[in-house]
Amino acid sequence: MKRFLSALILAVLTTGLIVTTAWSKPSLGVVYPPAEHETIAKQIFFIGSAPPTGEVTVNGKPIQRSPGGHFAPSFPLQLGENVFSIRYQEQELKIKVTRNSAELPDPVGMNFGKDSLTPTTDLAQLPGEPICLSAIAPPNSMVNVRIAGQVLPLMPQTPIANLPANSGVLTGLVEPTEPRSTQYATCIKPQSIGELGKVTYLLGSTSQEAPGKLVILDPARLEVAEVTADPGTARTGASTNFSRLTPLPKGTRATITAREGDWVGLDYGGWIRSSEVKIVPGATPVQSIIRGITSRRSEDWTEVLFPLQTPVPTTVQQDQNQFILTLYNTTAQTDTIRLSDDPVISRLDWEQVEPGKLEYRFNLKSNQQWGYKLRYEGTTLVLSLKHPPQVKSKSLSGIKILIDPGHGGPEDLGSRGGTGYPEKEVALITSKNLRDELVKRGATVVMTREADIDLDLAARVKQINETEPAIALSVHYNALPDDGDAMNTKGIATFWYQTQAHDLALFLHNYLVKKLDRPSYGVYWNNLAMTRPTTTPSVLLELGFMINPTEFEWITNPQEQKKLAIALADGVTEWFSQAR
Repeated sequence: MKRFLSALILAVLTTGLIVTTAWSKPSLGVVYPPAEHETIAKQIFFIGSAPPTGEVTVNGKPIQRSPGGHFAPSFPLQLGENVFSIRYQEQELKIKVTRNSAELPDPVGMNFGKDSLTPTTDLAQLPGEPICLSAIAPPNSMVNVRIAGQVLPLMPQTPIANLPANSGVLTGLVEPTEPRSTQYATCIKPQSIGELGKVTYLLGSTSQEAPGKLVILDPARLEVAEVTADPGTARTGASTNFSRLTPLPKGTRATITAREGDWVGLDYGGWIRSSEVKIVPGATPVQSIIRGITSRRSEDWTEVLFPLQTPVPTTVQQDQNQFILTLYNTTAQTDTIRLSDDPVISRLDWEQVEPGKLEYRFNLKSNQQWGYKLRYEGTTLVLSLKHPPQVKSKSLSGIKILIDPGHGGPEDLGSRGGTGYPEKEVALITSKNLRDELVKRGATVVMTREADIDLDLAARVKQINETEPAIALSVHYNALPDDGDAMNTKGIATFWYQTQAHDLALFLHNYLVKKLDRPSYGVYWNNLAMTRPTTTPSVLLELGFMINPTEFEWITNPQEQKKLAIALADGVTEWFSQAR
């Protein structure tokens, strides 16, 4: 959440806004924004500090500060350059913030809007599927497209609302906005197989080609992709802006039914980068039958084996006491399933919900799920379900817990308080305090880092998957995007992604807010690297706002840090005692 701030804030150290060494407190310092800053936000906050005595002004007006002298006022921004003067006694800092428009620029004269012509990249689809062509042009224009020897008119469209970024949920900016520009569009359903070439847009005497070309695929000669990544990242559309689906185990095969840029669309509905798959020469469209299903135990896991003719795509859905596995391109010939009394599963039901789509519904003995894994052994799909830990009342004896202190190293500072003190340091202090408290209660604790080292997200996730703890907690402190209200936003937040982590996230959030009498910033479902692991309930904790002046003073208070660690350890112990 704070990586986007880290790089910008690190740059501040070279701007002259803070004349200091290490993390010592300057007489007047602005940590954020840097001296030259660009944003599309309608407002900006200033994070900094000065000695508590005396007055700090911004453009001549006094600003509110905390007892320790920290400040975080917000100011509206006009489009273009905005210059701010921050003064304390004889010291003055100048900061220039340039606000750019979030919309594509309006067309100049009788021309198309910049970067508005579609397709923006090469596009390949099956015959008869709609392809919509669009451009931004001046109002009341006559716009046409020429494609494959045909000229077609584009019609002006009813304005389609612009949606705010996902980060708007964190700042309350969730209302769609109306675009200023006029969009012209038409949709076609080409039937002819082969390359249609590029689309040329016509506006008066102006003609311009769209960047991408169109290809219509031959349904009789579709390619088959095999996932080479471990696992493959499947999404709902052809870019990282689209939501993630269940990761595809290495070896999964699916028929390619579309291409868009460097993404391939698969027949079950997901998209994946072409760099994460290879083409299987001469393969026919992926189809499999399935017959008998067996199960076995492997240490702390139950493994269910689904023998297939070829590795097919899968998705997973977790419910309160159910685990639902869906196989695509698969037809059942199942008469026998072996599943004896099991620590996790009470019963397995299945249904051919539609041709080529099989659903396996595991009825579980517990509402709390503890982790799952999917892999292919040859063409056999292996689903592993983790057994519940053996919990002793009010004790964590025998429980393994992973703690991940967020950020670390010289470049990944995380968010920073008004003095420049970085999140990475206080996250490590809190994590070590928490470790000590958990060990006192009998837990075995794994730390992803115990020093100020650079550790990327992939390495942290790898530790979770390799150590297979009962739970994983990633410890962080918060910040906001530019359009947030740093002065008035504070509180504890927890983040989860997999359903198995929801109860833990909700419980710890409520426990900390109540026991410590802290504000609540909320509980969020969020697609984060440290909440995505499936091998364990994994929660990311945002324990307060570094950028909020008064909360920053609470965060850095050693006595309060100890209280926080005790409360968090007590909350973890309490959760394990009631998790069923």
